[in-house]
Amino acid sequence: MNKCIRVPIQYAEKVRIELAESGRLDLKRKIKLIDINQRFLEIPVTEDIEGFETILQEDAEFYNKWQSLEDILRDKISPDELKKLPSGWQIIGDIIVVTIDPTIDHLKLMIAEALLKMYPSCNTVVRDLGICGQFRLPKREVLIGNNTETINKEHGCLFKLDVTKVMFSKGNLHEKKLMSNIGNDETIVDMFAGIGYFTIPMAVHAKPEKIIAIEINPQSYGYLKENIALNKVEHIVEARNGDCAELTPKGVADRVLMGYVNTTHHYLDSGIAALKPEGGIIHYHETTPESLIFSRPVERIENAALKAGKKVEILDCRKIKKYSPGVWHVVVDARIC
Repeated sequence: MNKCIRVPIQYAEKVRIELAESGRLDLKRKIKLIDINQRFLEIPVTEDIEGFETILQEDAEFYNKWQSLEDILRDKISPDELKKLPSGWQIIGDIIVVTIDPTIDHLKLMIAEALLKMYPSCNTVVRDLGICGQFRLPKREVLIGNNTETINKEHGCLFKLDVTKVMFSKGNLHEKKLMSNIGNDETIVDMFAGIGYFTIPMAVHAKPEKIIAIEINPQSYGYLKENIALNKVEHIVEARNGDCAELTPKGVADRVLMGYVNTTHHYLDSGIAALKPEGGIIHYHETTPESLIFSRPVERIENAALKAGKKVEILDCRKIKKYSPGVWHVVVDARIC
């Protein structure tokens, strides 16, 4: 499917760069100028982009003869198999991560070879088989290549990771960019830091006074430490390895990031306690049934604040992406005082 977004021409180059850095710019297709009462650039993308309406591009123009995965494999597989080919994948550094329907398992190597034809700058193809365990570790099968460690560039930041050991989501680039613009001269606690998804952009761009980044998964923590050094923000970020319930400091933060989902509400007491006595802002992430957007996360924040003897002002509520059928990943920004 030839997905694209339409961006007013004065903003298009900035958006194009961000999409290229996050690996979501479709490099096979050309950017087109569209004039519909206003001049737009139609930018080809590999997936839906938050903050934009994603549409199907008509009369797409391609840079090379390989227009799509279907075009490469059309004469090699059956029509039924053709319909089951993956319609999207992630490019992380020089690694392609793809989900393949189990019913066409026998085609996995053929699919991997075709993807490398489409992306000659990549050298490894990895099949995504879901996530498992407390640390939400990726289950992945290497199809072609032997190097699963890479460096991904995104929004002017470098993220080193092993795609078979830690997760890397490109679906919340807008939220990362938003966080990178706030926190100047503040003390920030990032309670679920991972490899530095929010910590690194904030440290690089917002220049806070200090970030205390906490991560329980030893492997993610190892890459967090490497990424702090890679981005030269050791003077800003203090990394801690362990459980947020035990390692979150009290009474020091102007701002607290709670960027985990599923069980984040269990840590709200710790997040609120981390704020300075005069208060501060919490960015609270949660996976919420569609019927409870945004009532459940707001209610949980209000209850936790009440328990701590604090007041709440809801500053913003945002949808990040669809997490599963009927469930949304959302963020609530709240001032606690």
